[in-house]
Amino acid sequence: MDSEAAATERDRSSAAADEADRQDRSRSAVPGGTGRPGRTGPADLLGDALPADLPGDPLPADGPGEAGARERWLRLWRTWRRTVLFSLGCAAAMLLVSQFVVAPYQVPSSSMENTLRVGDRVLVDKLAYRFGGTPRRGDVIVFDGEGSFRLSGGTDYVKRVIGVGGDRVTCCDARGRLLVNGHPLDEPYLHPGDAPSAEAFDIVVPRGRLWVMGDHRADSADSRQHLGDPGGGTVPVGKVIGRAEWIAWPVGHWTRLRRPAAFAAVPAPAGGRHG
Repeated sequence: MDSEAAATERDRSSAAADEADRQDRSRSAVPGGTGRPGRTGPADLLGDALPADLPGDPLPADGPGEAGARERWLRLWRTWRRTVLFSLGCAAAMLLVSQFVVAPYQVPSSSMENTLRVGDRVLVDKLAYRFGGTPRRGDVIVFDGEGSFRLSGGTDYVKRVIGVGGDRVTCCDARGRLLVNGHPLDEPYLHPGDAPSAEAFDIVVPRGRLWVMGDHRADSADSRQHLGDPGGGTVPVGKVIGRAEWIAWPVGHWTRLRRPAAFAAVPAPAGGRHG
Protein backbone atom coordinates (compact mmCIF):
# COMPACT_ATOMS: atom_id res chain seq x y z
CA MET A 1 0.00 0.00 0.00
CA ASP A 2 1.15 3.50 -0.77
CA SER A 3 2.39 5.16 2.44
CA GLU A 4 0.90 8.57 1.51
CA ALA A 5 -2.54 7.04 0.87
CA ALA A 6 -2.35 5.19 4.19
CA ALA A 7 -1.50 8.43 6.04
CA THR A 8 -4.46 10.19 4.42
CA GLU A 9 -6.76 7.36 5.41
CA ARG A 10 -5.58 7.56 9.03
CA ASP A 11 -6.12 11.35 9.05
CA ARG A 12 -9.71 10.88 7.89
CA SER A 13 -10.36 8.24 10.55
CA SER A 14 -8.91 10.51 13.24
CA ALA A 15 -11.08 13.46 12.10
CA ALA A 16 -14.19 11.28 12.15
CA ALA A 17 -13.37 10.07 15.66
CA ASP A 18 -12.82 13.65 16.85
CA GLU A 19 -16.19 14.74 15.41
CA ALA A 20 -17.97 11.79 17.09
CA ASP A 21 -16.33 12.64 20.41
CA ARG A 22 -17.32 16.31 20.07
CA GLN A 23 -20.95 15.40 19.39
CA ASP A 24 -20.95 13.00 22.35
CA ARG A 25 -19.66 15.74 24.66
CA SER A 26 -22.28 18.17 23.29
CA ARG A 27 -25.06 15.71 24.15
CA SER A 28 -23.68 15.23 27.67
CA ALA A 29 -23.68 19.02 28.25
CA VAL A 30 -27.45 19.32 27.57
CA PRO A 31 -29.74 18.50 30.58
CA GLY A 32 -31.61 15.29 29.86
CA GLY A 33 -29.14 14.12 27.20
CA THR A 34 -27.97 10.52 27.30
CA GLY A 35 -24.39 11.29 26.53
CA ARG A 36 -24.18 8.04 24.58
CA PRO A 37 -24.07 7.79 20.79
CA GLY A 38 -26.89 6.01 19.09
CA ARG A 39 -29.49 6.97 21.76
CA THR A 40 -31.74 10.00 21.73
CA GLY A 41 -32.81 11.73 24.98
CA PRO A 42 -35.32 14.58 25.51
CA ALA A 43 -32.60 17.13 25.00
CA ASP A 44 -31.75 15.64 21.61
CA LEU A 45 -35.39 16.07 20.56
CA LEU A 46 -36.10 19.50 22.05
CA GLY A 47 -32.73 21.12 21.94
CA ASP A 48 -32.44 24.58 23.51
CA ALA A 49 -36.25 24.87 24.00
CA LEU A 50 -36.22 22.39 26.89
CA PRO A 51 -34.72 24.55 29.71
CA ALA A 52 -37.20 27.43 29.15
CA ASP A 53 -40.17 25.03 29.33
CA LEU A 54 -39.11 23.11 32.43
CA PRO A 55 -41.46 23.42 35.47
CA GLY A 56 -40.33 26.00 38.01
CA ASP A 57 -38.59 28.19 35.47
CA PRO A 58 -38.25 31.61 37.25
CA LEU A 59 -38.60 33.71 34.11
CA PRO A 60 -42.12 34.80 33.04
CA ALA A 61 -43.38 33.67 29.67
CA ASP A 62 -43.79 37.23 28.51
CA GLY A 63 -40.32 38.36 29.35
CA PRO A 64 -37.86 38.71 32.23
CA GLY A 65 -37.83 41.16 35.15
CA GLU A 66 -39.78 44.41 35.29
CA ALA A 67 -41.02 44.20 31.70
CA GLY A 68 -42.77 40.91 32.43
CA ALA A 69 -44.31 42.23 35.65
CA ARG A 70 -45.65 45.32 33.87
CA GLU A 71 -47.17 43.15 31.18
CA ARG A 72 -48.89 40.96 33.76
CA TRP A 73 -50.34 44.01 35.55
CA LEU A 74 -51.55 45.43 32.25
CA ARG A 75 -53.33 42.18 31.43
CA LEU A 76 -54.87 42.12 34.92
CA TRP A 77 -56.05 45.76 34.57
CA ARG A 78 -57.59 45.09 31.14
CA THR A 79 -59.48 42.14 32.64
CA TRP A 80 -60.80 43.93 35.75
CA ARG A 81 -60.94 47.61 34.84
CA ARG A 82 -64.65 47.61 33.94
CA THR A 83 -65.53 45.98 37.25
CA VAL A 84 -63.31 48.38 39.19
CA LEU A 85 -64.64 51.48 37.40
CA PHE A 86 -68.24 50.30 37.81
CA SER A 87 -67.71 49.72 41.55
CA LEU A 88 -66.14 53.16 41.99
CA GLY A 89 -69.01 54.74 40.06
CA CYS A 90 -71.59 53.01 42.27
CA ALA A 91 -69.80 54.12 45.42
CA ALA A 92 -69.66 57.73 44.20
CA ALA A 93 -73.34 57.66 43.25
CA MET A 94 -74.31 56.28 46.66
CA LEU A 95 -72.25 58.98 48.38
CA LEU A 96 -73.95 61.72 46.35
CA VAL A 97 -77.40 60.27 47.00
CA SER A 98 -76.70 60.01 50.73
CA GLN A 99 -75.36 63.56 50.85
CA PHE A 100 -78.02 65.34 48.81
CA VAL A 101 -81.07 63.12 48.20
CA VAL A 102 -81.81 60.31 50.68
CA ALA A 103 -79.94 59.59 53.90
CA PRO A 104 -80.36 56.83 56.50
CA TYR A 105 -80.77 57.83 60.16
CA GLN A 106 -80.83 55.62 63.22
CA VAL A 107 -83.49 56.38 65.83
CA PRO A 108 -81.61 56.97 69.11
CA SER A 109 -84.46 57.15 71.65
CA SER A 110 -88.00 56.02 72.43
CA SER A 111 -89.55 59.47 71.99
CA MET A 112 -91.34 58.45 68.76
CA GLU A 113 -92.64 55.04 69.86
CA ASN A 114 -94.57 53.18 68.70
CA THR A 115 -94.18 54.78 65.28
CA LEU A 116 -90.38 54.59 65.47
CA ARG A 117 -88.52 52.30 67.83
CA VAL A 118 -85.03 52.56 69.23
CA GLY A 119 -82.55 51.31 66.63
CA ASP A 120 -84.89 51.71 63.64
CA ARG A 121 -83.18 52.97 60.49
CA VAL A 122 -85.28 55.52 58.65
CA LEU A 123 -84.72 56.89 55.16
CA VAL A 124 -84.92 60.67 55.10
CA ASP A 125 -85.84 62.54 51.93
CA LYS A 126 -83.54 65.57 51.87
CA LEU A 127 -85.29 67.07 48.84
CA ALA A 128 -88.80 66.98 50.33
CA TYR A 129 -88.72 70.65 51.31
CA ARG A 130 -86.46 71.98 48.62
CA PHE A 131 -87.60 73.75 45.49
CA GLY A 132 -90.53 75.42 47.22
CA GLY A 133 -91.78 72.58 49.45
CA THR A 134 -92.42 73.20 53.16
CA PRO A 135 -93.13 70.90 56.12
CA ARG A 136 -96.78 70.10 56.73
CA ARG A 137 -98.70 69.14 59.84
CA GLY A 138 -98.31 65.46 60.57
CA ASP A 139 -94.94 65.05 58.82
CA VAL A 140 -92.21 63.15 60.67
CA ILE A 141 -89.07 65.23 60.25
CA VAL A 142 -85.39 65.10 61.13
CA PHE A 143 -83.92 68.47 62.12
CA ASP A 144 -80.85 70.08 63.63
CA GLY A 145 -81.74 71.29 67.12
CA GLU A 146 -78.87 73.77 67.42
CA GLY A 147 -80.19 77.19 68.41
CA SER A 148 -83.64 75.90 69.38
CA PHE A 149 -83.51 72.60 71.26
CA ARG A 150 -79.82 73.12 72.00
CA LEU A 151 -77.94 76.38 72.27
CA SER A 152 -74.75 74.89 70.80
CA GLY A 153 -73.31 71.61 69.62
CA GLY A 154 -76.21 70.80 67.31
CA THR A 155 -77.84 67.39 67.54
CA ASP A 156 -80.26 65.84 65.07
CA TYR A 157 -83.77 65.05 66.32
CA VAL A 158 -86.76 63.22 64.90
CA LYS A 159 -90.26 64.50 65.80
CA ARG A 160 -93.71 64.99 64.33
CA VAL A 161 -94.87 68.40 63.09
CA ILE A 162 -97.99 69.47 64.99
CA GLY A 163 -98.17 73.14 64.06
CA VAL A 164 -96.66 75.28 61.28
CA GLY A 165 -96.08 79.02 61.08
CA GLY A 166 -99.20 80.97 62.06
CA ASP A 167 -100.93 78.02 63.77
CA ARG A 168 -102.25 78.30 67.30
CA VAL A 169 -101.52 75.07 69.21
CA THR A 170 -103.27 74.60 72.56
CA CYS A 171 -103.41 71.95 75.24
CA CYS A 172 -105.97 70.89 75.88
CA ASP A 173 -109.76 70.72 75.41
CA ALA A 174 -112.20 69.20 77.90
CA ARG A 175 -111.47 65.74 76.53
CA GLY A 176 -107.72 66.20 76.82
CA ARG A 177 -107.09 66.61 73.08
CA LEU A 178 -104.69 69.01 71.43
CA LEU A 179 -106.26 71.88 69.50
CA VAL A 180 -104.74 73.28 66.30
CA ASN A 181 -106.48 76.49 65.21
CA GLY A 182 -109.37 75.42 67.44
CA HIS A 183 -109.71 71.99 65.80
CA PRO A 184 -109.30 68.96 68.15
CA LEU A 185 -106.87 66.29 67.01
CA ASP A 186 -107.55 62.58 67.25
CA GLU A 187 -104.05 61.09 67.32
CA PRO A 188 -104.05 57.33 66.66
CA TYR A 189 -100.24 57.29 66.43
CA LEU A 190 -99.75 58.11 70.14
CA HIS A 191 -97.96 55.57 72.31
CA PRO A 192 -100.55 53.35 74.04
CA GLY A 193 -101.56 54.81 77.40
CA ASP A 194 -100.12 58.29 76.71
CA ALA A 195 -102.18 61.47 77.05
CA PRO A 196 -101.72 64.07 74.30
CA SER A 197 -99.84 66.19 76.82
CA ALA A 198 -99.38 66.39 80.56
CA GLU A 199 -98.30 70.05 80.26
CA ALA A 200 -100.70 72.85 79.43
CA PHE A 201 -99.59 75.37 76.78
CA ASP A 202 -101.05 77.84 74.35
CA ILE A 203 -98.74 79.15 71.65
CA VAL A 204 -98.93 80.79 68.24
CA VAL A 205 -96.15 79.37 66.07
CA PRO A 206 -94.00 82.16 64.56
CA ARG A 207 -93.77 82.36 60.78
CA GLY A 208 -91.00 80.22 59.38
CA ARG A 209 -90.99 77.92 62.42
CA LEU A 210 -92.55 74.62 63.53
CA TRP A 211 -94.09 73.19 66.70
CA VAL A 212 -92.94 69.57 67.01
CA MET A 213 -93.80 66.75 69.42
CA GLY A 214 -92.87 63.11 69.88
CA ASP A 215 -95.45 60.33 69.53
CA HIS A 216 -94.44 58.97 72.95
CA ARG A 217 -95.62 62.09 74.77
CA ALA A 218 -94.72 60.75 78.21
CA ASP A 219 -91.10 60.18 77.12
CA SER A 220 -90.37 62.98 74.67
CA ALA A 221 -88.37 66.14 75.23
CA ASP A 222 -89.96 68.21 72.47
CA SER A 223 -91.27 71.75 71.91
CA ARG A 224 -93.08 71.69 75.27
CA GLN A 225 -89.84 71.32 77.21
CA HIS A 226 -88.18 74.19 75.33
CA LEU A 227 -90.77 76.93 75.76
CA GLY A 228 -88.20 79.04 77.60
CA ASP A 229 -85.49 78.58 74.93
CA PRO A 230 -84.92 80.93 71.98
CA GLY A 231 -87.88 80.58 69.62
CA GLY A 232 -90.20 79.44 72.42
CA GLY A 233 -89.62 75.76 71.70
CA THR A 234 -90.25 76.06 67.96
CA VAL A 235 -87.82 74.87 65.28
CA PRO A 236 -86.72 77.01 62.28
CA VAL A 237 -87.84 75.53 58.96
CA GLY A 238 -84.29 76.14 57.73
CA LYS A 239 -82.96 73.64 60.28
CA VAL A 240 -85.05 70.79 58.89
CA ILE A 241 -82.82 68.15 57.26
CA GLY A 242 -85.64 66.23 55.59
CA ARG A 243 -88.80 64.19 55.92
CA ALA A 244 -88.65 60.62 57.20
CA GLU A 245 -90.24 58.50 54.46
CA TRP A 246 -89.52 54.85 55.18
CA ILE A 247 -88.51 52.57 58.01
CA ALA A 248 -85.86 50.54 56.20
CA TRP A 249 -84.61 48.37 59.08
CA PRO A 250 -85.36 46.01 60.72
CA VAL A 251 -87.16 44.13 57.97
CA GLY A 252 -90.04 43.19 60.25
CA HIS A 253 -90.75 46.88 60.89
CA TRP A 254 -90.39 47.97 57.27
CA THR A 255 -93.12 50.47 56.34
CA ARG A 256 -93.79 53.84 54.79
CA LEU A 257 -94.42 56.80 57.07
CA ARG A 258 -97.57 58.49 55.82
CA ARG A 259 -99.12 61.78 56.92
CA PRO A 260 -102.03 60.97 59.30
CA ALA A 261 -105.55 61.83 58.21
CA ALA A 262 -106.10 63.53 61.60
CA PHE A 263 -104.58 66.75 60.23
CA ALA A 264 -106.66 66.94 57.05
CA ALA A 265 -109.51 68.85 58.69
CA VAL A 266 -107.35 71.42 60.49
CA PRO A 267 -108.37 74.90 59.27
CA ALA A 268 -105.98 77.57 58.11
CA PRO A 269 -104.61 79.81 60.85
CA ALA A 270 -106.11 83.18 61.62
CA GLY A 271 -105.05 85.48 58.83
CA GLY A 272 -105.27 82.64 56.30
CA ARG A 273 -101.55 82.14 55.69
CA HIS A 274 -99.11 79.44 56.67
CA GLY A 275 -95.49 80.31 57.01
